[in-house]
Amino acid sequence: MAHFIEQMAYVGATPWHGLGSQLSPNQPLETWEREAGMNWQIQESPVYFKADAIGNVGTIHSFPEQKVLYRSDTKIPLSVVSQRYQIVQPREVLEFYRDLTEVSGFELETAGVLKGGRKFWALAKTGQTTTLKGNDQVDGYLLLATSCDGSLATTATPTSVRVVCNNTLTIALDSTTRAIKVPHNTRFDPTSVKKQLGIAVSQWDEFMHRMRMLAERNVQEHEAMGFFRNVLCDTQHNSPTPDVLPNERALRKVQILYEGEGRGATLESARGTAWGLLNAVTEYVDHERRARSTEYRMDSAWFGQGAAIKQRALEKALQFVA
Repeated sequence: MAHFIEQMAYVGATPWHGLGSQLSPNQPLETWEREAGMNWQIQESPVYFKADAIGNVGTIHSFPEQKVLYRSDTKIPLSVVSQRYQIVQPREVLEFYRDLTEVSGFELETAGVLKGGRKFWALAKTGQTTTLKGNDQVDGYLLLATSCDGSLATTATPTSVRVVCNNTLTIALDSTTRAIKVPHNTRFDPTSVKKQLGIAVSQWDEFMHRMRMLAERNVQEHEAMGFFRNVLCDTQHNSPTPDVLPNERALRKVQILYEGEGRGATLESARGTAWGLLNAVTEYVDHERRARSTEYRMDSAWFGQGAAIKQRALEKALQFVA
């Protein structure tokens, strides 16, 4: 089977998904572009089709409402989109970070291409960090990702990473994600996005204050099981039919992670706390949830159903300290 991840690069420790090739620190964006497999462009072509005519002589017709997007290097088609579709190039994702890394102290940590070029992203450390009790460190990141097949708007997402286990979590408060989304019928303006992100990134302290409160909130066994059932068997998000409820395998796994098998589960911040409940779910989604491959699990954890499960876990956990 072809790799779901076309190519990716990283600096520092091996990423949580265990994929990619390592770079030495402080590489220029041009090196990132090459090593992360982002040194190509999305090109476009009109849509043509062949229709049979009398005597089986095919006639070529155009379909002007849509266009084909394809890779400049391999000429492999990526998607068919409307003429209004605004393309964001792989290099633009990296260029977004140029002034952030050169002036604002950000540090690129991973970048790469998914689904043969249909999705691509870069993740940078913001320099923000907080340590919870028991030396449980959480670092701030900024993820910028986009697609060329309509599956993902160009999205800048403030993200936290728990160092002990590399669990990732979108920074959100009051059930509202701080991600900035630019739909593909709108031109991507990096300056405008950065201005909006200034507000979101500044809310790191408030977000981590909530996480400290979770680490202080002790939970009883019945509260833990109720939390896991609400997150993994939420009837508002799943069909309440007997064949899908309850998700017993997932329930058993997150309970085992919470009770001590999870990375960092025995730290003072997590043992028997709401913070521990949240991290049992994020670890399950990022590292343990069934997936066709590690690459598919990564895509889900950042952009798909896995991301939705983690967001639901955050919302339910914050209810403990509301």
